[in-house]
Amino acid sequence: MQQDRYSRQELFKPIGSPGQEELSRKHVLVIGAGALGTGASEALVRAGVGKITIIDRDYVEWSNLQRQSLYSEEDARRKMPKAIAAKYRLEQVNSYVEIQAVVADITYEDLLKYAEKSDLMIDATDNFETRFVINDVAQKLALPWIYGACVGSTGMSFTVVPGVTPCFNCLWETTPPTGQTCDTAGIISPAVTMVTAHQTADALKILSGNTEALSGKLVTFDVWQNDYQAVGVARLKKSACPSCGEEPTYPYLSMETAMKTAVLCGRDTVQIRPAEKKNVDLGDLHTIFSTQGLPVQYNQFLISITFDPYRMVIFKDGRVLIHGTNDKTEAKKVYHRVFS
Repeated sequence: MQQDRYSRQELFKPIGSPGQEELSRKHVLVIGAGALGTGASEALVRAGVGKITIIDRDYVEWSNLQRQSLYSEEDARRKMPKAIAAKYRLEQVNSYVEIQAVVADITYEDLLKYAEKSDLMIDATDNFETRFVINDVAQKLALPWIYGACVGSTGMSFTVVPGVTPCFNCLWETTPPTGQTCDTAGIISPAVTMVTAHQTADALKILSGNTEALSGKLVTFDVWQNDYQAVGVARLKKSACPSCGEEPTYPYLSMETAMKTAVLCGRDTVQIRPAEKKNVDLGDLHTIFSTQGLPVQYNQFLISITFDPYRMVIFKDGRVLIHGTNDKTEAKKVYHRVFS
């Protein structure tokens, strides 16, 4: 029975038996166990990748069940850590694959440690700060990684191959505060499925030794508007890029570029300062949140949004106060509802 497990995949000539053998020897690091992370992990486990390490700081909530394919109502009732719940389910899917679950709010030191033992990283995070760290780790270790993001009915994916493609820092030099996240704009599961398909297809190309099949393009789409684009970005590679250029400094692998968090004494509030000052357009955020029906107050100095049971106050320079918690991890989770 086991020998037939991957027979249909082996019939696909670009993979075949040699490619399947390669897959069984590979280790993939999945950062995030939400919609993209669960979808990618399940696809790779079913494909017979030898080892999957899943890192996530969060637990399963009821709102996850609409699109996060590995979780059950029981996981939500028990508030199971996502990485643990994913490991349990994946081991039932394919007991021949080694699954490592890490419950942690990942730091660049931790990411370096796990990435050093991996053949590929898959981005399944919810924020740009972590992606910049992933990018610098990948460049430092010459390790490919696959970016993915989705919100509403839109999504995008790009595979970063150090020394070949532009890196994430080349494409997005600063973190854009859009206000468009799954918590504010919603999301439909077909958008998740599309991103996961692109990520896992490229993962299989890399892991089976078929890197020549990579397109090198940034894929964007809107499944509701029936729009799909694949954009060539080779010309965006920058020789002076601090992450992948001729003299890299890996700027996101230092404390200076890390997000700063502090609990405000006696106020049940956490202050978050982004690594770099942002020029936040409060008017744009007010328009976005108002159209989404969120309770919002606004003046020329700040904007206040209520995400029950929390209240977020955003200042023009990007500084944010999260009222209603003194837990830094929980505060960062609320922060990333806006700054993805």
